[in-house]
Amino acid sequence: MRIYSVAFFGHRYVDNIIKVENLLEEQIRRLIDENEYVDFLVGRNGDFDQCVSSSVLRVRKNHRDGNSALVLVLPYPTAEYLNNENYFHDYYTDIEISYVASVAHPKSAIQIRNREMVDRADLIIYYIEHEKGGEWQTVDYAMKQGKAVINLSDEHENNSKLFEKSEENH
Repeated sequence: MRIYSVAFFGHRYVDNIIKVENLLEEQIRRLIDENEYVDFLVGRNGDFDQCVSSSVLRVRKNHRDGNSALVLVLPYPTAEYLNNENYFHDYYTDIEISYVASVAHPKSAIQIRNREMVDRADLIIYYIEHEKGGEWQTVDYAMKQGKAVINLSDEHENNSKLFEKSEENH
């Protein structure tokens, strides 16, 4: 079975959560419909990550849930995770902890985890309004690796051109 992997990155704070979730749901539905199996790789570091997780779960519940997984990728075992393991395992299909990030300096752990997610992803979907910060460094790395990318903060016509690139790689 061919597993198509999608990694998500975005701002810690999102002003218009409803708009972002609608854009995410559109992409998630299309990916689920067009692929045999999809791993949705997500962190848990802010509003965008929560938008992604809730959108994936909503689409899986209301549209189709047999060919996808919501995978939480942590840079290290956080106190939140350790204190609530049962909740996490009920919410996410799978939980992975990056070994390389977990033994690195804490200030670099998230960036290491992010690069691992990029390296294994076929497509990067992100919501970034300004080209600065850690999330932008991750997307810049993805583009340098030749990954297909979609920025949900762009106009829709730009997204379709970027998505076409991911279809070529598929």
